[in-house]
Amino acid sequence: MFCAVCIFQFATEAGAQCSARDVLQNQLKLKTASSSHAQITPVRSIADLPVWKRITLGSYSNSLTLRNALDAIGCHVGGSAAEILARPAFIVSTIRKEVDLVTVSAAALGFETDTMTLAAIYERAKRLGLGIAAAEVGPQLRLQYLDQPLGEFLVIGMDPIKTWSGEEAILNVANGGAGLILIGQDGSAGAAISVTSRFVFERPTEAVLVDQLEQDAAFLPP
Repeated sequence: MFCAVCIFQFATEAGAQCSARDVLQNQLKLKTASSSHAQITPVRSIADLPVWKRITLGSYSNSLTLRNALDAIGCHVGGSAAEILARPAFIVSTIRKEVDLVTVSAAALGFETDTMTLAAIYERAKRLGLGIAAAEVGPQLRLQYLDQPLGEFLVIGMDPIKTWSGEEAILNVANGGAGLILIGQDGSAGAAISVTSRFVFERPTEAVLVDQLEQDAAFLPP
């Protein structure tokens, strides 16, 4: 029913009853209502998180051409997401490079409450060795993940970017039932996030990971 409502509402832009933010809020409410932490195996180390997807960054010269590419595939870009892409703080890579991504829920990071702050989730992810995603990951993932399952919402674990009104926001790559969308959500440190929400973080390359493990081992007692 949720998807059917969104299909109808997105189909009539004049009505604009189902904004990108409404879609996200409804999805988060459904997740909270059905939240169950049973059967979730906590992630103990970065080794428990294989590469989920490898994407390319730096394939567009600036944020405008990146936004045009989203429009070209018919991707709906929400209001706050559009502001993020238009802000000076949003930059694209000057070189073409590949990055490895992982997805993980806040519950899998070890949180057992229904919600947790964004800051706490980021801190736990960093402790595991995961990297905060570049802002460009959001729109690039949207362009390179065209077979996203219906109903999937992926929070981009990125540093927040302030909208024109000064609100901190982050990106969310989703398929809410009315097509592929890129939307924004509260990116403040204290934002309450459902622990069933899935995040996208960058995974260090094998070389970097080996160096990191060696450094960690150096601090272990003999």
